Formats: sequence, structure tokens, C-alpha cells
Amino acid sequence: MGKAIKVENLSKAYQIGEFSTGTLSRDIERWWALARGKEDPFLKIGETNVRSEKGESNVVWSLKDLNFEVEQGEAIGIIGKNGAGKSTLLKVLSQVTTPTTGTIKMKGRVASLLEVGTGFHPELTGRENIYLNGAILGMQKAEVKKKFDEIVDFSGVDRYIDTPVKRYSSGMYVRLAFAVAAHLDSEILIVDEVLAVGDAEFQKKCIGKMDDISRGEGRTILFVSHVLSMIRDLCKNTIVLQDGKIDYYAKSKEAIDYYLDASDKSELSGKFIKDSLNQFAIELTYAEVLNEKMEPKTNFEITESILFLLKIECRRVIQGLYGYITISNKKGDLIIETDSNDLSPNKFQDIKVGENIFLLKLDSNILSTGHYQFYLNFGSNYSEINDLHSPKNILEFRVIDTVTARGEQRKSITSALLKWEKIDHMTR
Repeated sequence: MGKAIKVENLSKAYQIGEFSTGTLSRDIERWWALARGKEDPFLKIGETNVRSEKGESNVVWSLKDLNFEVEQGEAIGIIGKNGAGKSTLLKVLSQVTTPTTGTIKMKGRVASLLEVGTGFHPELTGRENIYLNGAILGMQKAEVKKKFDEIVDFSGVDRYIDTPVKRYSSGMYVRLAFAVAAHLDSEILIVDEVLAVGDAEFQKKCIGKMDDISRGEGRTILFVSHVLSMIRDLCKNTIVLQDGKIDYYAKSKEAIDYYLDASDKSELSGKFIKDSLNQFAIELTYAEVLNEKMEPKTNFEITESILFLLKIECRRVIQGLYGYITISNKKGDLIIETDSNDLSPNKFQDIKVGENIFLLKLDSNILSTGHYQFYLNFGSNYSEINDLHSPKNILEFRVIDTVTARGEQRKSITSALLKWEKIDHMTR
């Protein structure tokens, strides 16, 4: 059927910190080179984007020398750790940002679903945004009208279709955004981790729809997710990114096994530190896995309780705020899924403007042995959701079993309750 996407020597550099070179002479040198159509001379000293290491240069390569091809009608998965370059790659392919070097050849129109809040105008209604997105794709109003009922039915937001989308909950927003991207006529569909905001039932519905449009309609899909079971079920082949480079590209099962093996050999990310320059309405600024002595830890005996320390910065009052928490195994299967509305009491109701510190406790003897990932998203039942920061795959930890007494009865996953505690300050 031919190539839908061809990427050659693709690289993307970002400058961190101050946006000048530091001296007037170097700024003039950069300006003169760019004015003559030459490469920025200071990109030559750019470093690989390794988040955990302090570098010497203020220029980092978020993507470096990527080469790959995607066949028309193929579903490709893209996986890797936080900071590996997954979202940057999708933004470049979606033409949200331009590559620093290299070329991209794409055959057909592109629909993308990158972040909650992108693609829709918050002041417009759901109905108006559907037609707006169709116009962006170059579709006539009559063409969009034919798809309209199908889009609304799939999204399940019929009652609110004439309400401004800024009043949608995060789940409603994603439902409509995905329905629009999946049903309007585009040859290439690009989807980032945004589906994690939706509930489990809707996630399955989305995967089924993407499978239908890939196999049945011959449309090409690029899908980023930390939920590896989704990648495995949907995608024929998968790209593993590491520090902005293609580390492995193979059949999805082989690529996932490779990625998991590499993850097992590496140090777990038991700490999250905010590295964003954005100023969201509410934002997770710090998170860490602790034991009951409030000591940092990533390997827990099955008989130990696990604590998650969360520091949340709130910059304005947000009505209907909730935290959506999941714990998944290394294959991406959901083990625990809840939101703060399910917890008793709902401590998110106590969030005030400024810094808020929470401890989330998981009792012992709940998780079996294995490698786990802790996720947190923010959502709102009432107010706009465009500026709620929702990092994914925040923390990693392992559960091991070397001391369990014989005959001890393990608790059922279904009885597992995460327990919130709000504290005023840290004592350690």
C-alpha cells in the first residue's frame, strides 16, 4: 500500500535555561549563521537529553537522528521512559513544532490527540469544536455533518454538546476529542498518552475503534502509551525510544520484552521532581516512594506498607477537583484504579491555594511480587481543565517476597483501599 510516513535523520534540539548564549558575541555569531541559512553553531555542542544527569551545555537533543518508515494502514506503538522523546516526536510529526534537522514525508491528512486541552477552543461548544476540527482538516461542512451523530454517540456527551467545552470534566473532554479525531476523515491518526485520563471502559472502546480504523479503514496510527497492554493489543510494531534515539524497533511483543528487560536492569525512578517551566493551575511538583519510617525506598517486601509522598502546588481554587490514581504492573495491566472521590474522606477537598502535601498509603500484603508503576492525573468535574498538569508514570517500585510467613492470608486486590493523609509540613 506504500509508505504513509518516512522519517530521515530527524533531530530536535531545545535550549534550557536562559534563551541567549550568554554573551553578545556568541548571540551575534548565532544570528549571522541563521541569517545565511547555516546551522546554528551552538547546536554542535548539544547534549543527549538524559533527565537524571546534570549537563554542561544548555542545548539538549530531545530527538537525535531518527530514521524509520511506517506503512499505510499500520499501527505503530512508541514506548520509553519519561523524557525519552515520545511526545516531542509526536508533536514534530503533528507539525505542532518544527524539527531542528532532518525531513519528514507524510502521505495524507493528519489528526492528532496530544494533550488534554489541545485542539479545542475552550469558549466554543462541543458542536462548534467538531465543525472547527473538520475545517482544520480541510473538510466541507456537509462532510462533517454526515459524521456528526456518529461522533456524538461514540463520545457519550450528547447532553452537553451545546455547552462550552471549558465546562467539561477532563473525562468528557477526552471522550469528545478522541471521537472527533477518530471519526473525521484523516489518513494518519496520532494519539499521545491522553487516553489515560478516561475510564477503563472508555479506554477499551478507544482501542477497539483504533483497531477498526487501522485494519478496516486502512488508516495509519501512531500511539504513545505507558500502558503496554494497549500497545501489545493494538500495534503490530513498536519503537522503543531512549534518550531521544531509537533504541529498538521490532514486533510489539519483542519490543515490549526488550523494554521491560532494560527497565529491570536499570535503577527505578522512585522520585519525581518537577522539571517543567509551565505554571499550571494545579501541578504535582514532587513525589517520592517511602517506607513507613518515611525513608526513600523502591524495593519493598510483600509484608511492608508503601507510602507515596505527593507535593501539589495549587495556584487558584478549582471546583470539583479530583486526583485519579492507578497502579499498573510492568506489562501495563491495571492493578489498582481509583480517584480521590472514592477515598474516604476525599482529602482533595482540603486542597488550598499554595503548597499541599499528601501521604497516600497502600497496605501490606496487597500487591504480589513484581515491578509496578504509580500514576497520578488531575481532573475536574465542573471547571475548565485546560491547565491542569497531569504527569504520567510518576513513580516506579518493586515488591519482593523473601520473608512472608507460610500460610499467611494475602488480602484481596478488590479490598485494597488507598488511604490519604494530609500533612502541614515535612518532618524529615
